[in-house]
Amino acid sequence: MPGPLEGLRVVEIASLAPAPFACMILADLGAEVIRVERGGDGGMGLLAPSGVLDRGRRSIAVDLKTPAGRDVVLDLTESADVFVEGFRPGVAERLGIGPKDCQEANPRLIYARMTGWGQDGPLASRAGHDINYIAIAGALDPIGRAGERPVPPLNLLGDFAGGGLMLAMGVLAALHERERSGLGQVIDASMVDGAALITAFVHGMHAAGLWEGERGENMLDGGAAFYDTYTCADGRHVAVGCVEPHFYAEFLSKLGLAGEDLPFQYDLDQAPGLRKRIADVFASRPRDEWAQIFADSDACVSPVLSPWEAHEHPHNQSRGTFVDVGGIRQPAPAPRFSRTPAPQPQPGSSSGADTDAILAELGYDTEAIAQLRAEGAID
Repeated sequence: MPGPLEGLRVVEIASLAPAPFACMILADLGAEVIRVERGGDGGMGLLAPSGVLDRGRRSIAVDLKTPAGRDVVLDLTESADVFVEGFRPGVAERLGIGPKDCQEANPRLIYARMTGWGQDGPLASRAGHDINYIAIAGALDPIGRAGERPVPPLNLLGDFAGGGLMLAMGVLAALHERERSGLGQVIDASMVDGAALITAFVHGMHAAGLWEGERGENMLDGGAAFYDTYTCADGRHVAVGCVEPHFYAEFLSKLGLAGEDLPFQYDLDQAPGLRKRIADVFASRPRDEWAQIFADSDACVSPVLSPWEAHEHPHNQSRGTFVDVGGIRQPAPAPRFSRTPAPQPQPGSSSGADTDAILAELGYDTEAIAQLRAEGAID
């Protein structure tokens, strides 16, 4: 099946993780994505390893610093629906491929910009990474144990959830609006904005007086014994999330603690003592034994799996949550569609592998392609 985005054409300027993740999502759902690698001396020294984030793409290598290279990119945008770039603010304009340049020839173009700080503001021109963006968004401070410093949640909140996923959502929203107006627009996707949006629930909890403690002292950040992880006899871990009283009651029953005189579930002041009692029990058996004990219950207990163990979990195997693409086991496309399911992902082309074919589709003949290569405009 072609996927729900069949017929959508996306031009992606190669960059770091957030924008490629957004374009991976679009490609997964059936869009044609052409990745413009920065040829010449404009190549990037640090990119995500190939094989996952670049899946489903064709690749053309262009030196964006040459006038002819710039013209190739503008030619690509004339027939595109979406253009994605991850430069610092102002760089695309200096290269001659900014929104005005691209939309002049294609007013229907959705021009999507991925940055950490956003296109304006005091920090817009500064360098940064996921950890910096989620720090000022208020998304990093709540993560960690009580009395300890914040723990970076990998680079998931800024780069991928607040960045790439929000960018993909913005593209889809802009495409929907274009059906009414017939016009494209510019999307300013900031990882700070996106990471802040993800914390909406925490703001609601705080306003309701349900998130008043410091880091690690609240119901969902490790402050409650019923919402935490525990170490098992083999050094592995289980995750416990029995928030509701009836799930908590089943949890205590399965754990063998139903008859004990324990502190009230929601009394966070007594959570340390309750946590110790629960921890002592979990420490008596290995993780997978506990997983079997809780497997058929609503006690909300799960084994904590590594990304590589997750491939083998029966639930994930049943749903095909992970797929093999080019010999690499990786997450399958999501979400799922009843009539137009996403196609099986294919490995992305190596850098510049499709340059000649893509140029030929744009109308460049063999002689013109050879001339571009001689001028250094393409690799």
